Amino acid sequence: MFYGQYQHSLDDKGRLTIPSIYRDDLVETVYITQGFDKNLMLMPSSYFNWLSGQINKLNIVDPNARLIRRLFLSTAFPVEVDKAGRIMMPPHHRAYFGGDPDMILVGQSQYIELWKPEYWNEQLANLGDTDGNIGRFAGLDLAIKD
Repeated sequence: MFYGQYQHSLDDKGRLTIPSIYRDDLVETVYITQGFDKNLMLMPSSYFNWLSGQINKLNIVDPNARLIRRLFLSTAFPVEVDKAGRIMMPPHHRAYFGGDPDMILVGQSQYIELWKPEYWNEQLANLGDTDGNIGRFAGLDLAIKD
């Protein structure tokens, strides 16, 4: 499970060091793909396979289903975690952040989001709006079930 947030930078060779707290859950091939909010997503192959399976169940006649397939699958790329706990960021994913080597890694339980710091700061500002959060989250069922 992935939780918390950490700042790391790409090295000169384009490698990203994965925080040690995340490494035990990334022992296999991992996938990196474009996220939904100006971010990238890094996930174990088991979660990637499950999510791509869910997407593949969608009706390809539906234009939104085709869009999510293009967003998620066309930008997906498998990467290996090396013995030092690093992944090589594919060039098209590095370009997604405009060449900025700094990244914020944000645990999201089953996957990790990769954010350009300025975009993550926008998210934090949005999350800091307590009045807005009440309206956004009021309809979610987060009650404890017996």
